[in-house]
Amino acid sequence: MVEYFNAFSNALVGTVDWTWKSIIFEVPWYTNYFWGLIFISLFVWGLEIAFPWRRGQSIIRKDFWLDGFYMFFNFFLFSIAISGFYSLFEQIGRDIGITMTSLVFFDISGFPMWMQLIIFFIVLDFVQWFTHVLLHKYSVLWQFHKVHHSVEEMGFAAHLRYHWMENILYKPLKTFGVMILGGFEPQQAFIVHFLAISIGHLNHANIRLTWGPLKYVFNNPVMHLWHHAMYLPENRKKGVNFGISLSLWDYIFRTNYIPEADGEIALGFKGLDKFPKNFLGQNAYGFRKPKSTA
Repeated sequence: MVEYFNAFSNALVGTVDWTWKSIIFEVPWYTNYFWGLIFISLFVWGLEIAFPWRRGQSIIRKDFWLDGFYMFFNFFLFSIAISGFYSLFEQIGRDIGITMTSLVFFDISGFPMWMQLIIFFIVLDFVQWFTHVLLHKYSVLWQFHKVHHSVEEMGFAAHLRYHWMENILYKPLKTFGVMILGGFEPQQAFIVHFLAISIGHLNHANIRLTWGPLKYVFNNPVMHLWHHAMYLPENRKKGVNFGISLSLWDYIFRTNYIPEADGEIALGFKGLDKFPKNFLGQNAYGFRKPKSTA
């Protein structure tokens, strides 16, 4: 019992310490997620200001500050709060014989580091795409995912507006994605991490970007805007364009949908007008009994 308490407390204290050291620049720049997030956010926001797609949308758009709070809450505060529990579960897993090497499906240790990172990026993105599909498919999960779809005006910070329960679902599945890749050192994944943040911010930004022919590989703001569309065809009511960083999964599994690209479409879902408008209300919403009309 003592070892479980120590695992919990050490992880919690360690995460707080690392976050504080990041704020005061006492960690290597390439692993400084705190200031990295700020730099990427300011850069993409600058692109929105310089090259706005929807010109009638204000620079300080609707819910700008709410999304800013979500961004830091989900990226840091919640991660600190939950870190002890994940460490506790890892310790329990080790005690019953489940380790990072026990589920290895594909050993990539012999590959060059750049190839390991690409494989890791692809596997992790597919896991997130699949998880995203589940969030739309099952009503109990959709009630939590509605927080992300309550955005009415798209901007970079909407990327990280999501219910904290999504972390509970995403992180174990992402960990599983890491566990099946033998020989990969997650510590080297900061490149993938910053790349995913950048693509996610761009996908939600108020800029018109499609990547040209690469649109069939990488997700983009035009494609992702339709993921947030309030009105979809009857045969697409469960959602479209589920890609996180990569769009190729949507093209492979035929969940892609981009009928036009003028940017002026209604966002949200049926019943959005009755959805809570504040952080506490939105994060309590998913625990209510779903209504048949929602």
